[in-house]
Amino acid sequence: MLPVYYFYLMAFIFGLCIGSFLNVCIFRIPAGKSIIRPGSMCSKCGKAIKFYDNIPILSFLLLKGRCRFCGTSISLRYPLIEILGGIFGMAVVWKFGPTLSAGIYFFFIASLLTVTFIDIDHRIIPDVISLPGIPIFFLASLAIPQLSYKESLLGILAGGGSLFAVAWIYNLLTGKDGMGGGDIKLLAMIGALLGWQGVLFTIFTASAAGTFIGIIIMLYTQKGMKLAVPFGPFLSFGAIVYIFFGTQIIKWYYGLLI
Repeated sequence: MLPVYYFYLMAFIFGLCIGSFLNVCIFRIPAGKSIIRPGSMCSKCGKAIKFYDNIPILSFLLLKGRCRFCGTSISLRYPLIEILGGIFGMAVVWKFGPTLSAGIYFFFIASLLTVTFIDIDHRIIPDVISLPGIPIFFLASLAIPQLSYKESLLGILAGGGSLFAVAWIYNLLTGKDGMGGGDIKLLAMIGALLGWQGVLFTIFTASAAGTFIGIIIMLYTQKGMKLAVPFGPFLSFGAIVYIFFGTQIIKWYYGLLI
């Protein structure tokens, strides 16, 4: 039997590679470009990046964070996303073991990471991720032992329906759009894999984190209530927290009420 650290190492390396691919998705999807062709290239000079310059983390360090051809600085965010991929690769193995469930949750988290950075950059949540994600993760949920298909369906309805109701009421009261349709579709995708309980936890956690961070940003920028803060990253954060610690947090919370 293989030692546990072997699975952690393989998961970390695999996660680094997927993180590198996520960088491509984050850059190209909002621009409407193919994520397959052409291969990786420098965004400044357009030169194709050789395979030995495209090794996660290692190539960034060896190139000292610069393009080999034009010397343009490479954003620190590229290795950061690669590292996040590696960390979450190990994290799902730690939580679920080397199982199919771990693989499903990892690709779910990878989707959320992609959504997060695209929403931060462009204030959009691409339909090409969230809409296919709803049926894909519903079908994937059938392989998750602790989640029934009924809970998954309720999660989709609760996720999409709850934010739609909030957006509708806000628009009714203020005459303004307070939440984009992308958030609604994203929460429906989250509900497909986490069920209705995961949706409720995600909304609560995202709202609390969004309020806290939003206040800090408003005080720092002095823009007040006019500041628009993307909600997608907070929904993604809430969903990821639920995957790893949701059950424990809910039990702890109920313990406080008893």
